[in-house]
Formats: sequence, structure tokens, C-alpha cells
Amino acid sequence: MTPTDADRLERERLDADRRYNDALTALDRTVAAVAAQPGADGDSLARLMSALIAFLQQITALVDTMDRALAADAARRVDALQPALASIDEVRVQAGVLQRAIEMLTRSAGSNPQSNPQPVIHNPQFASPAPDDYKYVGFEDAFRGSDQAIEDKLRAYVPLFTGRARVLDIGCGRGELLAALQAAGVGARGIDTNTGMVAVARERGLDAQHADALTYLTALPDGSLDGLVATQVIEHLDSSYLMRLIDAAARALQPGAPIVLETINPACWLAFFSSYIRDITHVRPVHPETLQYLLRASGFTRVEIRYSAPVPDHMKMKTIDLPAEVLAATDAPAKALAQVAHAVNANAVILNNLMFTHLDYAAVGYRS
Repeated sequence: MTPTDADRLERERLDADRRYNDALTALDRTVAAVAAQPGADGDSLARLMSALIAFLQQITALVDTMDRALAADAARRVDALQPALASIDEVRVQAGVLQRAIEMLTRSAGSNPQSNPQPVIHNPQFASPAPDDYKYVGFEDAFRGSDQAIEDKLRAYVPLFTGRARVLDIGCGRGELLAALQAAGVGARGIDTNTGMVAVARERGLDAQHADALTYLTALPDGSLDGLVATQVIEHLDSSYLMRLIDAAARALQPGAPIVLETINPACWLAFFSSYIRDITHVRPVHPETLQYLLRASGFTRVEIRYSAPVPDHMKMKTIDLPAEVLAATDAPAKALAQVAHAVNANAVILNNLMFTHLDYAAVGYRS
């Protein structure tokens, strides 16, 4: 996106914000004028309805410009990552050339009967990760937040694991929760299928390794874990894998051990149409009631849903507060105004409960 396009979008957003505020001011003035005329006639009611409609129209225009501005900002963030990604790809190519040269020299040495070739040692810690892994690390940095911000959010789960020594963090990512658990004296290790994420966690001195969750859990002895957590993971899994994963977790956890599965809340429309669909690695959204049932069906008890990341009030639908004298008035225009305001407010509550509740939730249960 060119600077000219960015400037245009910002001007459109500011203009829409100005028109929204003007319409709201006009509506407030009209409400006050009607309230000041107990005997207001049909013309007054018509002016009020006109002002209300104009205000509602500006809400749509404002949301549209905000959506386009957010999309443009996301595009700029991705563009900013491109030089770094290009550098990573170049290093990967150079590493591949060097590896092929080493292999050629090794084969050459092996063909010489007087040589004493040394074995080639492949250390997985220094293996070249797939470039897509690093791209996703960049994606997390751009859209999910900084390590510290995520660690602060996930710290709410730490008390559930206090005093435990064998906690497994599935999909540990950059190690935000592992760091919080470590700071609280909880023994924990993490696994992740993204080698770039694992590398970042290891650089922080955390116990993390590259592994598939189901394969890893299946290989553990029964009851060998005293806690399990997976944050922002299950939306990346298909339903069959998820159900087998929960069964494997139930087998690997000892009785009374907690399990925490956090994911995006698809029952909140804002979360679904922003956080969920933004990430192309997401496979299937999981409704809170569905996840609660799956845990119970696999032998977990006291399963509760904990919601987090509430939508800020400034992003929710606004209601209309009518003056007390208007609500107390008995003339027809005032009653009509009160009915319109009641309908608008009721619809705002319905939309807020569907669209603007909590962005995330966690199902928390205990092994029976």
C-alpha cells in the first residue's frame, strides 16, 4: 500500500468519525428539543426519527472505514516483515549449499581407502528450520502480541498448577506460559510442532522440544503428568485428532490433575471474524459447550468454562439514554420516542451479546 492510499484511508476514517459525532450531536439536540416540548406534535416526532436514522446510518459508515483501516494496517505489518523473511530464506539457501558441500566432501573422503573419515553428526538443535516456521513466528509477533503481553495474560492459569512438577504445555510456542510457570516454581516442559517457536523458547532457557502432541502423549506412561495445558492450540486441529488428543491426555494425567484448554471464542462474532479467520493455519473453531462436553466424555470432572479477553466497551454497540422527563411524559411523541429508544437499546444488547463478549475462553477440568 502506498503512502497516498494510507493517507486516503485515514482521511476517510476521520471524516466518518466526524460525521458520526455530528449525527450523534444532532440526535442529542433533537431529543432535548422534543423533551422540552411536552405538547410536541407529529413534526417533532418526524424530526426525531430522521435524526435517529441519520445516526444509525453513520454507525455503518464508521464501522466500514475502521475495517478498511485495520485491514490496511495489517497489510503494512506484513510488508514490514518481508525483508526479514527474505534474509531468512537467503540464509537457508546458503546453509543448504554448505550442507551439500559437506556431504560431497564426506563421500569423497569415504572413497579414499587411506582416509580416516569422521562421522557426520546431525544436531537437530542446529538443523535449518522450514521457512514457514519463521513466517509464523513473525505472524505471532505481529498479531498476537509481545512475549510479555502474552505471558501477562497466561499468568492467570499459573495458580491451577501451583506445587506441581510434571506439567506439559502443548503448543508452547515462544514459551510465554512456560516462563510464567518457571517463575512460579512449577516444573513444566513444552512441545510444539513449529521449530521456529521451539528455537525461540530454548533461547529463553526453557525446556521445549519439537514434537507432535498426540505422538508425544501416547508414548508417556499412564499417570505420568500432574498437569496439562494448551493455549490457542485446539483451533489448529481437526475434530478426530482433538478427540484422540483429549483421550490421550486423560490417560497420561494422574487422578486429580488439572487440564486447561484455551482457544478463540467462536460464540463471539468479533473473535471469529477477526482473530479466528485471520490465521490461515486454523482448522476448526470449537464452541465452548462442545469442548466442555468432550472433556466430560473423556473422564474429566468439574469442567468449567472461563472467559477472558473481554471486548473493550468502546467497540460495543451504544445505547440511548433518554432524559427522565421524556420517560415520565405521557404525550404521544414522548411515548413514541421512548418506544424507539427501547427498541434500539434492546437490539444493541442483543448484538453485544452475540458480537462483542469475550475473545477467548478456556475449558478447565480435572482428571477423575
